[in-house]
Amino acid sequence: MEDQFTTIKKDIQQIIDYMAIKNFSQASVTLIEVSDILDEMIDATNDEIVLREISKYQVLLNHLQVKMSTRE
Repeated sequence: MEDQFTTIKKDIQQIIDYMAIKNFSQASVTLIEVSDILDEMIDATNDEIVLREISKYQVLLNHLQVKMSTRE
């Protein structure tokens, strides 16, 4: 599970990097992929600590999605 969180962190950084260079289409694609992975992780676990960690990343992804939708 830790390996998945490491990959998710890298993917989220990649989303931020895409946003920084105004490549919003690729940022959006990556965001959807990470969101799908998190959904699969939620379905596969009952561990409260893991669920809490997943929810942190979901909140961050939601924030990034709002930022992309309100870009100038």
